[in-house]
Amino acid sequence: MENINDYMPLSNDWNKERLETLKKMFPDLFSNEGNLNINELKKLVDADSVNETERYEFRWFGKSAAKRKAFSPSNATLIFDEKRSVNPNETDNLIIEGENLEVLKLLSTAYREKIKCIYIDPPYNTGKDFVYSDNYSQDKRAYWEDAGVIEEGLKIDTNTETDGRYHSNWLNMIYSRLLIARQLLREDGVIFISIDDIEITHLRKLCNEVFGEENFVSNLIWKSGRTAASHFTNEHEYILCFAKNKTELPLFKFEGEESISDRAIKRPSEKNPVSQINFPKGMDFECEDKIFPSEFGNGEPIKVVNGVFEAKDGKLANDVTLEAAWTMKDMIESWIDGETVIDQKGQIVTRFFFKDNGVLQYEKEKGTIHPKSIIVDYSTKNGTNALKALLGKPYFDFPKPPALLRHFYEVVTDEEDIVLDFFAGSGSTGEAVLELNKDELKNRKFILVQIPELTDKKSDAFKDGFKKISDITIERNKRVVEKIIEEKKKEQPDLFTNGHKEDALKGLGFKVFKLVKSNFPRVEFAPDPEKSTEENVELLKKYIRDKEAQLITAFNRDELVTEILIKNGFTLNYTLTKQDEFKKNEIFFATDGEKETLICLDISIDMETVEHFKKHNTQKFICLERALDTTKKWNLKHYLGDKFNAF
Repeated sequence: MENINDYMPLSNDWNKERLETLKKMFPDLFSNEGNLNINELKKLVDADSVNETERYEFRWFGKSAAKRKAFSPSNATLIFDEKRSVNPNETDNLIIEGENLEVLKLLSTAYREKIKCIYIDPPYNTGKDFVYSDNYSQDKRAYWEDAGVIEEGLKIDTNTETDGRYHSNWLNMIYSRLLIARQLLREDGVIFISIDDIEITHLRKLCNEVFGEENFVSNLIWKSGRTAASHFTNEHEYILCFAKNKTELPLFKFEGEESISDRAIKRPSEKNPVSQINFPKGMDFECEDKIFPSEFGNGEPIKVVNGVFEAKDGKLANDVTLEAAWTMKDMIESWIDGETVIDQKGQIVTRFFFKDNGVLQYEKEKGTIHPKSIIVDYSTKNGTNALKALLGKPYFDFPKPPALLRHFYEVVTDEEDIVLDFFAGSGSTGEAVLELNKDELKNRKFILVQIPELTDKKSDAFKDGFKKISDITIERNKRVVEKIIEEKKKEQPDLFTNGHKEDALKGLGFKVFKLVKSNFPRVEFAPDPEKSTEENVELLKKYIRDKEAQLITAFNRDELVTEILIKNGFTLNYTLTKQDEFKKNEIFFATDGEKETLICLDISIDMETVEHFKKHNTQKFICLERALDTTKKWNLKHYLGDKFNAF
């Protein structure tokens, strides 16, 4: 039976999907009418606990509603802001201006299980400003009037300790966002959450529930440099780390303090003659055919034995015997090749081999795979200085230092992994990813989400033209991109002058999107409570015909395409290519590299177009519902089946 949601432009309904998955796995838990039998479900969990009323659980006011809100679909949309984007054709990076729960819902289908690392710095619940009150549904006018398309941005709420639901309000806010964020993480993904003493206990319990206690990785202690004196001088904050699936999470690699590799051999060259080659104390070698110990360089003995020698974490793995002497000339005329691997215990194992007719060679590897749980190298002062260096003024109190976030991204991400930060603030994550990519010649991507919160009218930010926090987020990362481009021009000007500019700019930039109301007026339809579902569906159909008759002429085509593709699971990095073989309709091929479809927004689909799909029935096709009469719609469904979607 049809229902109203069948005609609404919604993001994925996770509640419906979860129920359908349960039904598919355990059909015996459902009645003949298809309804879930709660008692049967309780018996499945624990038959003896059906009548149990007391158990250990973490509860607070509003928890159930927050969970329903997390998995309910969004009827909002995102629009591309070309004016504020930077090199949008050269990058997959995204900065999204909008309330983050609605944005996460819109991303939840296309980016499901694609995010390698999430870092968030949510409000610490200090009893002052509390922006995220979750009054952002389509029928709540406050958000859209303040923030949807009006430049002044969004006013903020407060969460005072006298409220009585002080902790509950904060937990409801973070709970719904973590539930949907977990859907976005890859199986080997990880999340870092900054927090202070006020909510650390609650957040740990909450994460145990969302991610599972077994996926707890660490509670990092960060010496932030931000102090508050009471009985003790409190100078630290916390960063909770949880995995999506800890069994899939590889050991972290981090180039840390001095190690065997940091003191390793330097390759001989004109600038580094033989006399300057220093072998570290305790470094041992062996060869396959010869026995060559010696004293040279810094005077430390080099011990060599037959066979393959292993040095674990800079220490000998087995006993070696000093056999004979070997001159510097003998050493240089041979070939030493180093191989560094990680054994099952997570130790660094370095193997050295002698070969004939070569030069001295040793490749530097990372020194340790275990980053420390106490972080002391980065402070909020570093964060302030980093922002000031780019924008001239800090504008933020205690912004997170990009170096701290870079530390996490260096440890857990690689190559083209995606990093998500949906409390983006000043945009430190973007800077950290861009700088890390520059240094490692990699192409990690970032997605930043920041609500258009108003800056204080008395602040330097407001006076300097930054009316919203998201304005700072965007401008900061624009400056980072410009800075890196200038550095590249100085280092390799030929990239910009000899036709390689696209290679030089690869990944340097971002697309800006804004959260706005749906393009479809139907989302404002209010069903009549006095009428049946069937009657309300017919009323909705009439509403669509009346209200959306001029949809194409009244709305921006690109914005309409974006909304339709997002809600069909396409990422925001899709491309459109016009298909010239269609003569009677304007049809585009849309693809994001994984998904693809043909899409048409004409007000009427010609019969010639319909007949095309009779012979080409492997292609997906999306068009507007109102562009079809009954016959054309039936034919397209007959030819294409599930590959056809009338929106």
